Amino acid sequence: MTTEQLKTLKDNLWAAATRMRSDSDLKLSEFATPVLGIIFLRFADNKYALAEEAIQAELKAQEGSRRQREVHEIAIEKCGFYLPEQARYDYLLQLPESEDGAKAIQMAMEAIESYREELRDTLPKDEYDRLVSRDGEQMSKNALIKSLLRTFADIPREASGDIFGNIYEFFLGKFAMAEGQGGGEFFTPTSVVKYMVEVIEPYQGTIFDPACGSGGMFVQSSHFIDRRRAELHSTDTKDFFVYGTEKTLETVKLAKMNIVVNGLRGDIKQANAYYENPFDSFGQFDYVMANPPFNVKEVNYDRVKDDPRFSTYGIPQNKSKSKKKKEGEENLVPNANYLWINLFATSLKPEGRAALVMANSASDARHSERDIRENLVRRGLISQMVTLSSNMFSTVTLPASLWFFDKGRMVEPEDGQPVEVLFIDARNVYRQVDRATREFTQEQVWNLATITRLYRGDTDRFHDLIHTYLEQLGAGFRQIRTQYEGYLEAFNALAEAFRTWVQQAELDDTQQQLVQDEKLDEDLRLSPKTTYLDAHQAAAEALQAYLSRDDHSNAAQQAVAESLTAFETEKRQARKTLERAYRALEQKYKRADKELRDRNDANWKALPKLKAVRAALDAYLEWANEQINREPQHTEATDGKSPIYFLKQVQWLQQRFPEGQYEDVTGLCKAASLAEIEEQDFSLNPGRYVGVVIEEDGLTEEEFYEELEKAEAELSVLNNQAAQLANTISVNLKELLQDA
Repeated sequence: MTTEQLKTLKDNLWAAATRMRSDSDLKLSEFATPVLGIIFLRFADNKYALAEEAIQAELKAQEGSRRQREVHEIAIEKCGFYLPEQARYDYLLQLPESEDGAKAIQMAMEAIESYREELRDTLPKDEYDRLVSRDGEQMSKNALIKSLLRTFADIPREASGDIFGNIYEFFLGKFAMAEGQGGGEFFTPTSVVKYMVEVIEPYQGTIFDPACGSGGMFVQSSHFIDRRRAELHSTDTKDFFVYGTEKTLETVKLAKMNIVVNGLRGDIKQANAYYENPFDSFGQFDYVMANPPFNVKEVNYDRVKDDPRFSTYGIPQNKSKSKKKKEGEENLVPNANYLWINLFATSLKPEGRAALVMANSASDARHSERDIRENLVRRGLISQMVTLSSNMFSTVTLPASLWFFDKGRMVEPEDGQPVEVLFIDARNVYRQVDRATREFTQEQVWNLATITRLYRGDTDRFHDLIHTYLEQLGAGFRQIRTQYEGYLEAFNALAEAFRTWVQQAELDDTQQQLVQDEKLDEDLRLSPKTTYLDAHQAAAEALQAYLSRDDHSNAAQQAVAESLTAFETEKRQARKTLERAYRALEQKYKRADKELRDRNDANWKALPKLKAVRAALDAYLEWANEQINREPQHTEATDGKSPIYFLKQVQWLQQRFPEGQYEDVTGLCKAASLAEIEEQDFSLNPGRYVGVVIEEDGLTEEEFYEELEKAEAELSVLNNQAAQLANTISVNLKELLQDA
């Protein structure tokens, strides 16, 4: 299933679900659990169907054997769970509407739970009884459940676990946005999580999320492992276990379903992380990730002050330690942000890594928080700080920061070893999804993570990424020329036919004067631009030569990028020529259509269509321009993105790191020493270190000129339309005055 097909499927499913929600008395956020439960049932049935032949074969092979196992034991071994007949999706789908659908689903969920301990008391059951229809002509409860089952039956039988996980995460995000501020407690934007995972690289071992929400951190970690295993051609068993705590029981259930949907092993427990520690987390985990709640002020100081999870590096205290409380008043931590920061630092094994989302204010917090921060910096625990753009989170508009820990870099104060923190300012790195939402594209995730890898000395991954972009570029580069020549052919066919029509048309004196004044019969045909075609040919040959060799060195990549950039310059001029030529032809064509031709002119109707020429131009521009598809789901690599887009990724990396090695880049990144951090009074705000971004709009000089050219083109069209409108108004006004 392609990304476009998956996007269409998700949009259709969401539209159907929201329509059905309007037929019940539930709020959209309350509709989440029943819908996600149906998605889970569909996933379970699809996965079981794919394993059913192997299950039956194993069962038959053991017939009469002393080691004969029950079918549910074989099923759990083959696909992770067992589905008796009453839990099969088709069984539920084919129940007559007179049957109690809510009861049938409840029995199906109980049957699945009975054979999978991790799901005990997790799957939604009673929730389907709450699907009460409104009065009047609304659907009955059974009809509503039947409609839900039919909707998600559209998910193809061959859909993989990744597709189900994608759909599940999509619905979680939609429900989180519908719920507003509270929804952020259980959903972190996927692109942000992807970046966190790319930096800490959880390849194997244990990962802990003490505020796990729906389990998105675990899912993206698993996807990262799968991709790295494929890159390394690894056949080893996937040795990865997830552990999470979450305060809200309903969200715990969502998380448990999510990790099962995605085939993960581990445990999620309901717990308040401030006061409960069900996994004995101190020093226990290889990786820790979370997006904890910000600025919580209701944590009891006396209950956490002696907990080593929170006190090892210092504990937040009120400014005035002698401040007296009123009788019976709790002694509260002034702000729990640094409780979370401490929890991450203390939960790691000696070589562990961590990533957490935190409010920007924590980077500069004063008083006791500042002392804790200094302690963490001096011990070398904080490896990297990243500032994100605003509007990256659907429920929070303010920018947030990402904190990264690396316990393998930890130093003892007396060792005198150098301490350094990598600062990255990513406020200008994003894609605008809509007016209120931003996200990272997959390529932006990789580009930012590559800065970290270069800083660690991993230059091979830098060149591997550029090579990946050049491969993607090569896959569609030749089509740029094909589309260019296709447009010229379509344009010239209409231009020649239109000119011939004007010359042969029977026109009166006024119309002949219009032809002369507006030069409607001039030859507008375009010739292929030699320099453009030569530049394309040279770039294509250089790219093909690079891809056919094993030399993927920095010098080789720089050379092919230089050739591609030379073509891009020619392409920019060619595009300008094509768009201006089209506007000229369009203006003359529309003028003739309005003022010259007879409505029943068969010769006019036989002309090639203007919209076909526009379509050919759009087809060329789709490949030739730098813009990726703007649909919010199109963030995966390759889909909807032009070859020139991938060239832009190569340029972004090579312009900033021309030697293929880490270096400080003004406005983007800075490796700051302990002395430099001391000068800033241990502030961890990247903006204090990286300097000012010269292009505050995030555009290069070339991109700025291209945006200016687009604006000029749009202005030219509007001016022409305005002139035509003014002329029409003048003519109509004269006619009105004459009639008067």
